[in-house]
Amino acid sequence: METIVSPIPVLSPRREKSKRAAPMGKWAFFEGEFVPLDQAKIGIGTHAFNYGTGCFGGMRAYWNDEQEQLYIFRPKRHFKRFLESCRLLNIALPYSIADLIEITLELLRRDNYRQDAYMRPIAYKATEDITPRLYDLEDAYAMFTRPQGNYIKLEVRAGTSSWRRVDDNSIPARGKITGAYINSSFARTEAYWNGYDEAIVLNQDGHVSEGSAENFFMIRNGKLVTPSVQDNILEGVTRATVMELARDELGLEVVERSIDRSELYLADEAFFTGTGAQVAAIVEIDHRPLGEGGTGPLTRQIQELYFSTVRGKNERYAHWVTAVYPR
Repeated sequence: METIVSPIPVLSPRREKSKRAAPMGKWAFFEGEFVPLDQAKIGIGTHAFNYGTGCFGGMRAYWNDEQEQLYIFRPKRHFKRFLESCRLLNIALPYSIADLIEITLELLRRDNYRQDAYMRPIAYKATEDITPRLYDLEDAYAMFTRPQGNYIKLEVRAGTSSWRRVDDNSIPARGKITGAYINSSFARTEAYWNGYDEAIVLNQDGHVSEGSAENFFMIRNGKLVTPSVQDNILEGVTRATVMELARDELGLEVVERSIDRSELYLADEAFFTGTGAQVAAIVEIDHRPLGEGGTGPLTRQIQELYFSTVRGKNERYAHWVTAVYPR
C-alpha cells in the first residue's frame, strides 16, 4: 500500500516578514559586540527561550526638537533596577551601570534617531539545556532599540481582569522576569477580547495590583493613591518619578496603600504609568466612567509635567536625562 506523505507547509518570506509588528533599529549589542540586528540570534535550545529564565528592562529616549537632542530618561535608575532583576535570577553580568549606559548610547548613535526611541536590555541564561534551574548556566546580555511612539493611548478604558497578579513567593513581580509576563499577556488579552484598552489586575488578596504592564494611580479626595510595593507590583521608575513630581511640583499628598476593587469606581481620576504607558489617563473602569469621562485636571497636570521633564525641558530635573549626541 502506498504511503502518502503530506508536504510540510512553509511560510513564504513575505508572510514571515509581515509578522513583525513595528520597525526596529538596525543594530544590537549581542555576545559582547555591536552587530546588525538580524545577526543577533539565539538557538531554540537556549535555556531562557525554553523556561523564561531571563529579565529585561525598558527605557525611553525622547527627542527634543528645539534642542535637536535625544535624551535618555533616568538610565542610572533603570539599570539599577535591571541589575536587581538579574540578582533575583542569579545572573551575574560583567558590566557596571556606567558600562550599560555607554552601550546604550552607542546603539542609539549608530541608529542616529531623530525621534522618540525605546531601548530593551535583556539578561538571560544562555546555555542550551533542558533542566529548569538558575545555577551552573552561562549568563549573557543583549540589547536592541526601536522607534517608539505611544505604547498605549493616553486615554484608556480599563477592565478588571479575572487573572490575578503573580505572588512574590511564586514569581516576584518586583523584577522584570521574562517568563512572568505570560501573566501580563493573559490579562491584557482578556481585556482586549472584552473590548477594553487595558486590564487592571488584582493580587491574590483581591486588592488592586497594577495594569497588565503598568503601575496604577488614582486620585481620591484630593490625594494621589497608589498600591504599595507589598501588593505585588513592579517597582516602577516612572511610578517613582510621578510620585516625586506630584509631591514636589504639585504639592499633592501621595499615599501608598492597598486599594479595594470597589474603590476604583469611586475614584475622581485614575491613570497608568510606565516606560511604555508614560502617563495614560483611565477614563472608564468596568464600564463606569471616572469623573467627566475624560482626562481629569490633576492627571493632565501630571502628564504635562512628565512630558516636559522627559524631553529635557525642566531644568530642576535636568540630572534625570542623559544627552545622546555630543555637542
